[in-house]
Parts: sequence; C-alpha cells; structure tokens
Amino acid sequence: MDRILLKNGRIVTVKSKGPKFGEEMADLSVIERGYVVVENGIILDVGSGEGLDYVDEGTEVIDLEGRTVLPGLVDSHTHLVHYGSRENELKLKLEGASYLDILKQGGGILSTVRATRSASYENLYKKALKSLDLMLLWGTTTVEAKSGYGLNFEDEVKCLKVAKEIEHPIDIVSTYLGAHAIPEEYKGNVDGYIDFMIEKVMPYVKKEGLAEYVDAFCEEGFFDIEQTRRVLKAAKELGFQVKLHADEIEPMGGAQLAAELGAVSAEHLVAVSDEGIDAMKEAGVIPILLPGTSFYLRLKRYAPAREMIRRGLAVTVASDYNPGTCPTESLQSIMVFASLGMGLTPQEVISAITINAAYAIGRGSEVGSIEKGKKADLVVMNALNENYIIYHFGINHVDMVIKNGKIVVRDGRLIY
Repeated sequence: MDRILLKNGRIVTVKSKGPKFGEEMADLSVIERGYVVVENGIILDVGSGEGLDYVDEGTEVIDLEGRTVLPGLVDSHTHLVHYGSRENELKLKLEGASYLDILKQGGGILSTVRATRSASYENLYKKALKSLDLMLLWGTTTVEAKSGYGLNFEDEVKCLKVAKEIEHPIDIVSTYLGAHAIPEEYKGNVDGYIDFMIEKVMPYVKKEGLAEYVDAFCEEGFFDIEQTRRVLKAAKELGFQVKLHADEIEPMGGAQLAAELGAVSAEHLVAVSDEGIDAMKEAGVIPILLPGTSFYLRLKRYAPAREMIRRGLAVTVASDYNPGTCPTESLQSIMVFASLGMGLTPQEVISAITINAAYAIGRGSEVGSIEKGKKADLVVMNALNENYIIYHFGINHVDMVIKNGKIVVRDGRLIY
C-alpha cells in the first residue's frame, strides 16, 4: 500500500526550523493522541485526532493504542565499515591500560587497520550489512559512516565504496577519516602521510563522490593542532565540509580549531575547555557527544553536555560505533548513557539523536523530525511516553520502523 495512517499515538514531532539550541532541546512538540499519514515516502500530514479523512481502500491503518512515535533515529558518528574485533583488549582496559597505552602496544586503531586491510570488499560488505540490520532493528534510520581503518589509498577507497554501494534501507552519509591514526609505514613521517592524503587520496575521493565530509583525529599521539589544520584546510579547498575529533582525552584546543575552520561539528569533547565551548557557540559548530565511549573506556568523566546546553549549543549525541572503544550499534543504549552519564533529560536526548543529529550531517531539511513534507522515517516504540524508553533500559523498545514510507521492521523483526 502506498498510504499508511498511524493513529491514536503519542507523536513526538521534534518540530523545529533548525537545530534545537540550549533550552529549546527540552521542547519536543508532542501531539497527544495524534496521527501521521505517510504516502510515497513522504509525511503527508501530522496532527491531532485520528486522521480518518485520509482513509481510502488503499490505506493501511495502524492503531498505535497510545504508543510513542519518534522520528527515525539519526546516528551522526559511526565507524561502520571495518573488519575484526578487539575483545582481547578488554582485559587490558580492566587492568588499567589507557587508550594510548594499548595503541603503543600495537593494538587499538592499528590492530583494526591490519584486519581491515586484509579483508575483502565482500567481507567488509557483509559485516557492515549485519551492523546496519542491528541499527535498523533498534530504530536508527540514517547514519554517518567514517572511514579510517584503511589508512592507505586502496583500503580507504575500498571502505568508502562499501559505504556508498551497500544496499540497505538505512541512508548513509560518508566521511573520509584518513587522519584517524598514523599508519605503521609512515611512522616518524607524519608530514609525509599528510602529503599523501592531500595529494592522492582526497582528490580521488572528491572526484568519485565517495564522501561529503573530511574528519581528523586531533589528539595527543595522533595529529596535533597544526597537522589537523593542514589536513582540514586542504579538504575545504577541495570542496569538502569538515568535521573534527576534538579534545577527547586532552584539552588540545580542537574545539577552537573547529570554530576557526568553520567545521560543521566537533566530536567527543570530553576534555573541552570553557574557551572551546564559547568558540563553538560563536561559530555555530555542532558538538557531537559520545557518552558510550566514556562509559566503555571507563574514563570516569563525560563531555560537559549540561554546560553546553546552558550556553546555548545544539548538543548532539551519537554512538561512535567502532570495534575498540564503543562496540555497539544500539542508539537506545547510548540514550541511557547520555541521560545517566551526562545528565540530559529524555527530552534533550531525543532532540540530540534526531533533529540536531540530522543537522550535524547535513540532513536537517529531510529527516530528524515528524513534519509535513519530510521523509517518512518513523519509529514506533513499545512505550507510552519517551521517558519510559530510557527508564526501562537494556531492552529494545522498537515495535515498528518506517523508512522512506515503507515498513521495514514490524513486531520487532526485519521485513524489508
């Protein structure tokens, strides 16, 4: 059927003319006992009542019986395409080894680089497809996917092609993250690796349309401020928009650099300074916070989300799905960490993983809220209100997912 009517539900529209800043994040524009009409992949109407005027012989009518409808969840920071796993590092973490300690031992990102380089396109495709299915089952309908586990021309391109060519209901927005770590073959020659990225990889990625964004990991032991500036300035000159892994472990001034460069987003920000927060606010940089990583690395601290909201930033939350520091595809789990770890209310969390996340990856005019004319990306939760989704943690609340107007999850099972 081309038309679907969802009626008798709690419709959490998250209606907004742009990102929700600061205190605006608490306002979800909820319609009690409302309806949503979907037709030809688009939201035809949303309102109070039952919407029965839209019913004809070709309409599938679904009585929600009071259940909560959210916009399709948007995961604005993932490392979708990679190979291998790193469960062997768990014991090291429990013994007190830090992220940088593990990297120095040959583990961490470089371990995944070796596995990803050895994997075929087909194996990477299958692994990514499995992760996308899990994301969809848990309510995610749009993801950003970073490369960064190839760190050479052939394997970065291989990973980006998987993200571009994979056939799945979830929409994927790609980011080139060659500056994720310094590959072993360039050890001691960071400038040479940056030259390689600027002169060979990024022009090809742009020419082939393999990514919209370029990102860089600005952190001690990875790329310093000046090296990151060089990578991202070159990316902007090629016509990319830029993002920045910033101030995750040390307050290096990555947030200020993001502001200087006009980055769309700065991400992680556990160690961001007050000056960095102010600089992002002034430049309109969207902070993407990754509380699952703080939890999994046992950092004992989270990004200062409450302070960012107090200062009026459009806080966004994402999974950071990756094989080492946050191996989960579940944004519902991340919602719990965002609330109990960073102190966000359920309403703020939902704004952070819908409308703000959509704007953080350049899709705010298409997805992230339930509004007439937007893509029909919807999630029906087995919950009578949004608070319950976080309150009753550790389970999947998703009953139904509609993606581009098609039911792709029904009764908690994939049907696409």
